[in-house]
Amino acid sequence: MARELEDVPGIGKATADRLRAAGIETIEKLATIRVEDLIELKIKGIGDSTALKYVNSAKTIFDENESEESSKPTQKTPLPKKEKPNIKKDTGKIAELKNLIKQQAECNIGLVGHVDHGKTTLVKSLTGDWTDRHSEEQERGISIKLGYSNATILYCPTCDQYLTYHMAELEREKGKPKYHCAKCGSTLEFKRNISFVDAPGHEILMATMLSGASLMNGACLLIAADEYCPQPQTREHLAALNIAGIKNIIIIQNKIDAVSRAQTLENYKQIKAFIRGTVAENAPIIPISAVFGANINLVVRAFQEIIPTPKMNENDKFQFLIARSFDINRPGTAIEKLNGGVIGGSVLKGKIEVGSTIEIRPGLRIENNYSPLTSTVISISQGSNRLDVANPGGLIGLGTKLDPSMTRGDSLIGQLVGELDSLPEVISEVELEVNLLERVIGTEDQIKVHDLRHNEKLLLVVGTEKTAGTVVKILKNSYILTLNPPICLPENFIFAVSRIINRRYRLIGYGKSIRA
Repeated sequence: MARELEDVPGIGKATADRLRAAGIETIEKLATIRVEDLIELKIKGIGDSTALKYVNSAKTIFDENESEESSKPTQKTPLPKKEKPNIKKDTGKIAELKNLIKQQAECNIGLVGHVDHGKTTLVKSLTGDWTDRHSEEQERGISIKLGYSNATILYCPTCDQYLTYHMAELEREKGKPKYHCAKCGSTLEFKRNISFVDAPGHEILMATMLSGASLMNGACLLIAADEYCPQPQTREHLAALNIAGIKNIIIIQNKIDAVSRAQTLENYKQIKAFIRGTVAENAPIIPISAVFGANINLVVRAFQEIIPTPKMNENDKFQFLIARSFDINRPGTAIEKLNGGVIGGSVLKGKIEVGSTIEIRPGLRIENNYSPLTSTVISISQGSNRLDVANPGGLIGLGTKLDPSMTRGDSLIGQLVGELDSLPEVISEVELEVNLLERVIGTEDQIKVHDLRHNEKLLLVVGTEKTAGTVVKILKNSYILTLNPPICLPENFIFAVSRIINRRYRLIGYGKSIRA
């Protein structure tokens, strides 16, 4: 009998998850809810017509199931017990696993590499989510903003196989119980929840990639087997990982389905030569086809073996780095029904609870000055899961009481969030100890990097913030730069330094702040 929401025509996994998050967890609930009430919930993808369709379809399925139950005889002649498939049911373990899946992600894994090498496709194979959600991204076929998605890593001890929850659902035959291995029937074990940061690979979006690197605990560098290695942004992204201090790296040789075995082996040799002497020299190289799902289970195993969950001190003062901000209200929403602005990003240290008061710096620009923003956290979410407390690890959305106009269109990207009066001072000038690269990264030609010049304008990326830096003083071992806009600098963060070369900002080095 059909009892899962996904059995209703038109309802896929994403829509079913949104319905469950709204409290509609079964077909019975969907069949008995009023259409107007379902519309009122404002669930993404469910409008007037789809709400009516889903409710009517749920009623039909529910009525059919009820009729089947009532038509069955009240007493049955006992039948001989049949041999059941080797599916080990453990109600307690399943209940615990369901609760663990709803917990916060513990680790952020980045997907980086040259444009069109398959980063977004790999995320879809792992999670079922297509992270290019914006219309311009879909029209142009490239990632423009940082993409986010979450996954649960499961393990079959009998088969010694790692897989994500999404992969387990793809392998599960209809009618078979969830959370069991499709091959041997063993109950799957929970390992951890992780978040993915899908960074754009186009050269003009390098600053966005650098912003994403500040959130990563480890990374997968994707390299397409059907192109010569290294491509310009392959070099640039690997240099960015090195600057960001990311040492836990996995090399993904994608698109092996598009080339011959001989071409794959030749590309493998190119990769080995490219990473020799770099931070990724000892990284595993995993050949895959993200489109066809080949060897994806080996990637998940590598997550467990190569990229551990970082150790965090939850007793530290709370700090949160904003990577996204947006207005979730639909146009035309009545004033009394407006929701406050939402900020998304990652907890750097400490923890935050629903109901806590927060401060955001630099805050709101008023003429030539900035005024910190204060608000209250009214909700914490990770994907479709609602949380009471957010700890370090994973990508989090904080619902606030801020006027949604303040968070619209990613207007708060790069700002720092913390407890009241606990954040560092906002700075408009910084002294940097700068380390320049020998050659410009990201160009076809190997251009030598020259020293910074007086009054030179640079692009600085620190954390998720992008700011213009102007060299105003050159000292013996450092440079003093003015910043526009000013920033609230997280502790121990590196400045990525780029200058305009051939009409594009190119990565030329990195700097460490010399605090007074």
